[in-house]
Amino acid sequence: MNPQPEADVHQRLSSPRSAGDHGAALDLHTRGGSRQRGNRKRCAGRWIDLEELDVDRVHRGILGHVEQIHGAFADGSSWTKVVARLQAKGYNVIAVQNPLTSLADDVAAAKRVIAQMDGPVLLVGHSYGGMVISEAGKDPKVAGLVYVAALVPEEGQNVQEVNAAMATTGVEKEFQLSPEGFLSLSPKAVNENFAQDATAEERKVIYATQVTWAADATQEKVYSPAWKTKPSWVIVASKDGMINPELERFKAKLIKATTLELTSSHVPMISQPEKVTDFIISAARKL
Repeated sequence: MNPQPEADVHQRLSSPRSAGDHGAALDLHTRGGSRQRGNRKRCAGRWIDLEELDVDRVHRGILGHVEQIHGAFADGSSWTKVVARLQAKGYNVIAVQNPLTSLADDVAAAKRVIAQMDGPVLLVGHSYGGMVISEAGKDPKVAGLVYVAALVPEEGQNVQEVNAAMATTGVEKEFQLSPEGFLSLSPKAVNENFAQDATAEERKVIYATQVTWAADATQEKVYSPAWKTKPSWVIVASKDGMINPELERFKAKLIKATTLELTSSHVPMISQPEKVTDFIISAARKL
């Protein structure tokens, strides 16, 4: 398909679209009109460098939509740095706020956001979010999957069965279980296993904003995971203290994913957001 003039793309960027779920929608195309100043255009209340826009992709509507799923012990803010960079390229991004009350509830939250998108969607899942995208990714609007330091279920597996394939990192000793059956991380786990390459300030925020995770969610199984029928990409975090990096490598090979390995903790989207963003964009451009 031949690209249309850039002006047409700019018109699309200024057109209103629906807001997202739970106020977590981070949509470049919403909120009123736009103004242009030289090589910059004001969209969604901020100035964007037109030379940095992925103009051809946005114009054609091909993978202009990226949906990011956070993992256990986290929330949508874990994607903040990557969201901003994708927006600067003209992508419509929503960081879903998973309730972490059950796998079924988390999949339902992801599917509500998929339904809001008006074109093909690239699902990006971090950690336990890999379980979520493996189930939610079966939606016909989902064109591809990106697993970031994530769990990748095989047929009929739950979280515990995925992890059982190889020795754990031992982080489970730092899980704190509430009387109501919800798991949280100790400060030691955040500092030494979860985000050891984040700044001290970032680690404090991660600990303070963590969402407790229903222990029962680790028992829910995924059948006919989406990676069996959808192209997939994997980021392996070689210094991951939550998921065994060898398990991440094994799963990447198993699903025949395009793979990037980063010298990173469990949260490369926080410690190495540029590389994570570039990898997501490279996946989007191949779909």
